[in-house]
Amino acid sequence: MNTMMWRAPLVLLVAGALSACSSVSTRQKAPVAAEVERVSEQARAAEQARQAVLRAQPAWSFQGRVAISKGRNGGSGRIDWQQQDESYRVSLSAPVTRQSWQLTGGAGQQVRLEGLDGGPRGGDDASQVLLQATGWEIPVEQLPDWVRGLPAQRAGTPDHQGFDADGRPRVLRQQGWQVDYLDWYPAEAGRPSLPRRIEAVNGDAKVRLIVDEWGAGGQ
Repeated sequence: MNTMMWRAPLVLLVAGALSACSSVSTRQKAPVAAEVERVSEQARAAEQARQAVLRAQPAWSFQGRVAISKGRNGGSGRIDWQQQDESYRVSLSAPVTRQSWQLTGGAGQQVRLEGLDGGPRGGDDASQVLLQATGWEIPVEQLPDWVRGLPAQRAGTPDHQGFDADGRPRVLRQQGWQVDYLDWYPAEAGRPSLPRRIEAVNGDAKVRLIVDEWGAGGQ
């Protein structure tokens, strides 16, 4: 089957959800904290503790809105991410068209993408599966760490890590991507501070994410 024939429905699905996320750009955004040259020892220790708590949590989830673009090709929709250890189930839906697709996989696992005309697609690399299906470059294997404000453990040493005055990540450069942390949820009882708004860029590829809700999750 011609790749473009089964790519189109998914592109239309996500583009059709554009209106569902249009309020993101019009909503008043919190001021973005600046990257600081030095972080206090207290803030540094707090960030190390935050990371340790998150690394020790095997099951978690989030729901939110995502906007993805690669050059002039782009769209947005609702996202639901469920994580259990190194396995993920990611659902993207377009409320306007009532269409959806689902990606399942994890480290060392086969990837399966469902919701396309012509049946499911699979492979060894989630990013490559999505690139072939949508034309978009999405760092799926790194996102479970990046979305929580952590360097990706399987992506090697970061090229740069910058922090705000509270010791939380402000910018991360790793594997060719720059991840900016633009807003945070404060720590709550039983849960450390977690990102609210993230933007990841690699050349003309961009992923913008707004997390509406974090949860304990699991699959």
